[in-house]
Amino acid sequence: MKLTTPGGHSRPSMKDVARHARVSMGTVSNVLNNPTVVTDATRERVEKAIADLGFVRNEAARRLAVGRSHTVGFVVVDLGNSFFLDITRGIEAGLDEQSRQLVLANSDVDLDKQNAHLTLFEESQLSGLILAPLDAPLDAAYAVRDRGTPLVLVNWPGADDACGVVNDDEFGGYIAARHLIENGRTRLLFAGGPFGLRAISDRLHGAQRAVAEEAGVSLEVIETERITMRGGTELGDELSARSAHLRPDGLIAAADALAAGAIHALQVRGIDVPRDIAVIGHDNNHFAHDNVVPISSVAQPGQDMGLTAAALLLEEILTPDEHTHRTVTMQPSLVVRESSGA
Repeated sequence: MKLTTPGGHSRPSMKDVARHARVSMGTVSNVLNNPTVVTDATRERVEKAIADLGFVRNEAARRLAVGRSHTVGFVVVDLGNSFFLDITRGIEAGLDEQSRQLVLANSDVDLDKQNAHLTLFEESQLSGLILAPLDAPLDAAYAVRDRGTPLVLVNWPGADDACGVVNDDEFGGYIAARHLIENGRTRLLFAGGPFGLRAISDRLHGAQRAVAEEAGVSLEVIETERITMRGGTELGDELSARSAHLRPDGLIAAADALAAGAIHALQVRGIDVPRDIAVIGHDNNHFAHDNVVPISSVAQPGQDMGLTAAALLLEEILTPDEHTHRTVTMQPSLVVRESSGA
């Protein structure tokens, strides 16, 4: 973040110094706060960049930095979703290996809460932050990063100044559709929404890719307002009202809750799952495990994503000079149950 002087000019930030000196922000921080761990050549390059740019350190930020703890903060979008609980377990396990502590905050799908948690964690002098964000602008998160706090995004792509760990949702949609096609289904329907959400859009694109590979297979697309049980019930009611020849014989639901609601509504109307309509969901959570018809699902590697996020953050904290910001993409897997008729 750049500050503005009374004359209206932008003050250079640590990020500007790092870019000018071609080093990480962690290295700039070490030059300012712990110069003995930096080589003479690197220190001189950073000091020259500071002089060239006229950088003036923020003393409030410096006081926070020198007192940073061995605690990492994790701000998570929705702890009601077991996928994010799996990520949390992975992060905690990864931090335990380095004797680091984890503090957790749930933003509960609320951007204001998310930003408030980020601010609180920054002010608490934590050594780094991991964020599983809302599908919304990340200005506040990047501002925290620009002020010198290491940041890793999980379930979201990284950026120039932050690592990210993502699930390959496009591949998830692809393997879901392939599974139904390989089991003889030819009239597929993808349901989920809103399509403005990155994960939903990627899953749809994967399903479309699989269908495009097969002659004689069609794909209908329905955008739902939500991916909840209620949204699934509404979807099932709509499909039940159709004539049999106008119904799909395979349903790809963008979430297990949506699949569970649809299955309930279909069976109430006498439409058998999987005989009449095979169903597959995404997330492999309790909706899939506990449904009256156990639901085939695309499982996301939540715990491994958490472990990877913790490893990336610790790498940046412990070896900033060697660290390279990057996005790690992890592949989901198919869990086959009764609902898809396999």
